[in-house]
Amino acid sequence: MKDWTGDSRSSFVTLGASNHSAEIRQEHDYYATEPRAAELLLEQERFAHLIWECACGEGHLSKVLEQAGHEVISTDLFYRGFGWPAPVNFLSEKPEGSFTGDIITNPPYRYALEFAEQAVKVIKPNAKAAMFLKLTFLEGKNRRAFFEKTPPKTVYVSSSRLICAKNGEFEKYPSSAVAYAWFVWEKGYCGEPVIKWIN
Repeated sequence: MKDWTGDSRSSFVTLGASNHSAEIRQEHDYYATEPRAAELLLEQERFAHLIWECACGEGHLSKVLEQAGHEVISTDLFYRGFGWPAPVNFLSEKPEGSFTGDIITNPPYRYALEFAEQAVKVIKPNAKAAMFLKLTFLEGKNRRAFFEKTPPKTVYVSSSRLICAKNGEFEKYPSSAVAYAWFVWEKGYCGEPVIKWIN
């Protein structure tokens, strides 16, 4: 079973407005997503009524999705006062093609590739998986192999910075030097990814 513990020894961690902070990465890789990110995604994409937020944290994305009329299953490996109280390890819980809705989440970055791979496996054909990730997720040989086999249909680049706040403390991180994007997969899509800009 994988845990989601961040790399506390890394000196190159993203906290607030710095890409190279000497602070220790949050213990369980918990960086809450600015709710505006979900609002921007919903302006661009239509999703199934049923959505699984599989790294829900304190519910910053789930609450926006619920307010938009979606039925949201909110789970996490660590309970933070929101969603399903029992721990759910998304990377090992569900067999292929077992979930009937779409998946929307900001995964622990340390396991971002594994989350993307698992999400595409879990959903049924033509369903969607949307991951809020650093733009640098486009880099890397392992991720390139995944992209070539399973290309995202659309990548929505945030042209103005959105924030992922350590421990959900947005008041401490009013700005960010990190570029983020929504990566949206539609299971079965085999074309070239489309790049769009939001925000």
